Amino acid sequence: MNTGAINIEIEGGHKLKGTVVTKTSKNGAMGLLAASLLNRGKTTLRLVPKIEEVFRIIEVFQSIGVSVNWVGENDNNLEIIPPEIFDMEKLDAVAAEKTRSIIMMIGPLVHFLKKFKLPQAGGCKLGSRTVKPHLFALEKLGVNIETTETHYVIDAKKLQPAEIILYESGDTVTENAIIAAAGIPGTTTIKYASANYMGQEVCFFLEKLGVKIEGIGTTTITVHGTANINIDVEYDLSEDPIESMFFVAAAIVTGSSITIERCPIDFLELELYKLEKMGFEYKILNRYLARNGRTNLVDIQTHPSKLTAPEEKIESRPYPGLNIDNQPFFAVIATQAKGMTLIHDWVYEKRAIQLQELSKLGAETLLADPHRIFITGPTKLKAADVTCPPALRPAAVLLIGMLAAEGTSILRNIYSINRGYEDIIKRLNALGANIKLI
Repeated sequence: MNTGAINIEIEGGHKLKGTVVTKTSKNGAMGLLAASLLNRGKTTLRLVPKIEEVFRIIEVFQSIGVSVNWVGENDNNLEIIPPEIFDMEKLDAVAAEKTRSIIMMIGPLVHFLKKFKLPQAGGCKLGSRTVKPHLFALEKLGVNIETTETHYVIDAKKLQPAEIILYESGDTVTENAIIAAAGIPGTTTIKYASANYMGQEVCFFLEKLGVKIEGIGTTTITVHGTANINIDVEYDLSEDPIESMFFVAAAIVTGSSITIERCPIDFLELELYKLEKMGFEYKILNRYLARNGRTNLVDIQTHPSKLTAPEEKIESRPYPGLNIDNQPFFAVIATQAKGMTLIHDWVYEKRAIQLQELSKLGAETLLADPHRIFITGPTKLKAADVTCPPALRPAAVLLIGMLAAEGTSILRNIYSINRGYEDIIKRLNALGANIKLI
């Protein structure tokens, strides 16, 4: 397990140019990997991102007896074959504690184990992220979950279909409920579901396993479950709208014209519309379907733009609102917009505090409280030596700021960035950035 500190040196102030292709998503991969455990046959997931979060969940899978191998010409395809019996006693707790996605293993494993335990979820350090919605949703299906200081203890002696009202319209709880319901014969209705991209991917995959699902892309999902799924299946992951937004933000902050290919437009168009109203100039070049035949993609060409701060606050909402993971990019964009921008992150208690790290690059920030930060621009960013916060998106925002900051910056311990972005340094350098490992 390579989780040691990796530091980078960024010579900022370079214009970016050329074309970058959006890779597949961390969040989509996590849901699909969890869903693959429901299948007793061989699952082949194509174009899986080679990122730390995926590596951690693979280590967990392999420790409990799942056969997981990289296969294919491009070596980004994963072949997953479950064991006859999951050996939970040998679970790699160190790897499990590094990813919050571990909680989505409950949904599939309840169909094979009457009682088991999993380590408490880890991942980004963003404040109090309750797991109660998972407990409330799964208990309707007959799953009892007790939490200790270190573990979830799961008891699933008698499963049944049900009507579930989600306590919170979260992404992982929606996926967990869908996966659990998919293996229970009968009809389960999930209300107030998240309609976000990763949940849609799980549904597309489950449909290939023969599970009938209605309401994909809406807040009411009806799952017609089936027992004993045993099919050899292949599925192509779709692209990551959050990575597309990363490159949009990098282009804006550096005043660059680049082309970003394979952007999932249905999960970006509101962000682009808000940026357009701030003065961002861009063009959509092509429209086409992803390899899964379901997700709408576009190519986006950015142009150097003069931005004005929006009068309204920038806040996220469950899809189809502005994506929770795209909101932080508006913080670094706001450093280059004329006026004061209010970023209201009502979801997490710590992310606004982490975004205040931009002040180390010379950004003019004012933290109102743990959920709200004001950013005044435009500001000429300056180089600095900063350690990544322990959260993916705020760390990525610092990297973008350093691309624009004149001088040489040091960004320390980029493990949190590598959790979600594949070959990000190499790909930025291909666009004209000057980044090296130190």
